[in-house]
Amino acid sequence: MTTSETDIIVPAAVLWDMDGTLVDTEPYWMQAETDLVESFGGVWTHDDCMMLVGSGLWASATILQDHGVDMEADAIVDWLTARVQLQLSERGVPWRPGAKELLADLKAAGVPTALVTMSMLTMAQQVADLIGFPAFDTIVSGDMVTHSKPHPEAYLAAAATLGVDPEHCIAIEDSVPGVAAGVASGAITVAVPHQIPLPESAQYSLWPTLHGRTVADLATLYSDRHGAHERAKAANSHRVKTTTESAPL
Repeated sequence: MTTSETDIIVPAAVLWDMDGTLVDTEPYWMQAETDLVESFGGVWTHDDCMMLVGSGLWASATILQDHGVDMEADAIVDWLTARVQLQLSERGVPWRPGAKELLADLKAAGVPTALVTMSMLTMAQQVADLIGFPAFDTIVSGDMVTHSKPHPEAYLAAAATLGVDPEHCIAIEDSVPGVAAGVASGAITVAVPHQIPLPESAQYSLWPTLHGRTVADLATLYSDRHGAHERAKAANSHRVKTTTESAPL
């Protein structure tokens, strides 16, 4: 953690989801899923697409198999990833509003960052390379972990690689599984809903967009949340100590 000229403490690192948070690739995934299911004579609806938003690729592969895709799970993951990567190459990267700008601001401020995605490493690296500057200090992808989101493994792995405590990190997410993973890791979590609305919750901060957001906004959030957490821990410690001291012999 470092302090700025205004003595606002910044987080130890900022951990970014990719699909739906950094880039609006969900329509690419939906098109790939639809093409694959229809190639086997099945039907894949918009509601089916929405069901997979934020899910791990191998979990999605199982659902696609249930809809008639007669392929091994690994083959499904490879097929979908290749199709989405092709769309990225042909149609470009649809950046989410404010995401690249906030990444650049974090880079200028020297705040470590990680890309934490359930997509394959090849695709995550493709997106990272297209940002135009070395935005991420590390990448944790879906093929690098055993458990997909909402399990916190990917976020815990990213924090460990950066050598920071996840409780001193901010995770930025857009989906229900992603937000749950961020919260479960202990990171202060920012939910920026995209395809699926997210409710207000004391467990995370709900931001309608990243447009116009800066390092100062993240620093304020971190200071407020971490300060409240430390005060709660101190109060609890005081209660335990008082209870112990006043207990009868």
